[in-house]
Amino acid sequence: MFYHLYELNHAALGPFRAAADVTKLYFQNPLNPFTHTHIGRSMAAACELFERSTRRYGKPDFGIKTTLVGGTRVPVTERVVWERPFCRLVHFERAIPEGRRRDPKVLLVAPMSGHYATLLRGTVDALLPRHEVYITDWVDARMVPLAEGSFDLDDYIDYVISMMHALGGETSVIAVCQPSVPVLAAVSVMEKREDPYIPPAMILMGGPIDTRISPTAVNNLAAEKGLDWFRRNVIMQVPFPHAGFMRAVYPGFLQLGGFMSMNLDRHMTAHKDFYLHLIKGDGDSAEKHRDFYDEYLAVMDLTAEFYLQTVDTVFIRHALPQGQMMHRHERVDPSAIRNVALLTVEGELDDITGMGQTQAAHRLCSNIPDDRRADYVQQGVGHYGVFNGSRFRSEIAPRITDFVLTHHQARAKAARPAGRPAAKAAPEAVPAAPTPPKRGGRPPISLVR
Repeated sequence: MFYHLYELNHAALGPFRAAADVTKLYFQNPLNPFTHTHIGRSMAAACELFERSTRRYGKPDFGIKTTLVGGTRVPVTERVVWERPFCRLVHFERAIPEGRRRDPKVLLVAPMSGHYATLLRGTVDALLPRHEVYITDWVDARMVPLAEGSFDLDDYIDYVISMMHALGGETSVIAVCQPSVPVLAAVSVMEKREDPYIPPAMILMGGPIDTRISPTAVNNLAAEKGLDWFRRNVIMQVPFPHAGFMRAVYPGFLQLGGFMSMNLDRHMTAHKDFYLHLIKGDGDSAEKHRDFYDEYLAVMDLTAEFYLQTVDTVFIRHALPQGQMMHRHERVDPSAIRNVALLTVEGELDDITGMGQTQAAHRLCSNIPDDRRADYVQQGVGHYGVFNGSRFRSEIAPRITDFVLTHHQARAKAARPAGRPAAKAAPEAVPAAPTPPKRGGRPPISLVR
C-alpha cells in the first residue's frame, strides 16, 4: 500500500506543480515589471524549487555526442547490440577512420542499485578516447511486465556471461560498485568451465567483495535488520498503470531516500544555495545543480528477488569471501581464476564501500600470478569519486587504460600462432607495476599510489 500512497501523493501534487510552472513563467516574463525585482526573482526561484522537489525524474540521456580519438574529435553513436527483458547492452560506436588500429573493448557493468546506468556518463566519457566501450543499461523493473518472468542474482551472473560471449574473448570487464560481486562470480564460473570467452582483464571499483572489512553504515544496517525485516518493510508491488503492475520490487524512491538521509544536511544546503543562486541570477551555478540532481534523483525499481538475494548473499551471509556463494547449484570459486588479470580500485573516503572491501578480491583470487594483479587507492575521494570527477579522469582512468592495454596485448601475444610477426605495440601500453613485498598477510599485489 505504501507504493500506492506514493503514487497517489505524486498525482495529487500534479495541479500544484502545474500552478508553480505557470507562476514561474509569469515572474520570468521580460514584459512583467516584477521580473526584475527581488520579489519577482524570489517567487520564480521558489516555484522552480517546489516543482523540482516534487516531480518524478525520468531516465536521463547519456548525451555523449563526440569524443577525442588520437587528437581528432569524432562523432559517437549509441547502438544496442544485445538485449534481454531486464537489460540492454549499449555500444558507444566511434566514427574512427578505417585502417586505424583497434582499441581494446571494455564491458562497463553499471550498478543495479537504484540509479540508471547514465550515472556512469563521466566514466564512459573518460574511457572512450582509448577504448570501444559497451555498458549495461539496466531496465527499470517497474516497466517490465510480469509475464517476462523473474530476475535474481543468478540471472544477473548469466546476463554478464552471455554479454561476454556476445562481445568475444578480447573484452575486458569493469565492474563499478554493486556489480563487483556478480562479475567476480561470473568470471569464476567461466574460468572453472574453461570458457574461451574469459576477459583479458577484470577491474573491480569500489565493490563490496567482503563487507566484514571496514563496515559502513550500509553494511551495518543489513547485518542489524536481517533478511526478514527487508522482506516485510521494503518489498512492494508495482501499482497500476505501470507496465510491471503487480511485480514485487524494491522501489527506487526508497533507495533514494536512504542515500539522501545519509547526507541530508548537505542536500538541504545544496537546495538552499540553488534557491539563492536563482535569486542572484547565477545561472552557471544553478545549471550545475540541475545537472547533478536531474541524474541523482532519477531512480529505478529493482526486482524483489534480486534485491533480497543480494542483501542476503553479500551483506548478511558474506557468502563469497566465505566460500559459500552458489550459482545455480554450483559453488563460486574465485581461486579458479588463473588467466584473467585483476585490478582493484578504492576511494580513501568511501562511506559506501569501506577501505579493503574491494581489495579482498586479491585474497580470493589466489591463483592469479603476481604480474597480473594490481591495487590502487585514490586519495581524497569518496564513493562517487572512484568512478567520476576530476580525480577519476586524471588519476584512475589512465591506470585502467594502461592495465587493460597491457593485458590485452599479453592475451593477443599468447594467442598468436608461432612464427607470425608481432604487431607493433600501442604506445599507450606500459609494463605492469612492480610487485612489492608481502605486508600484513595480504596477497602479493602491486600497489600504485
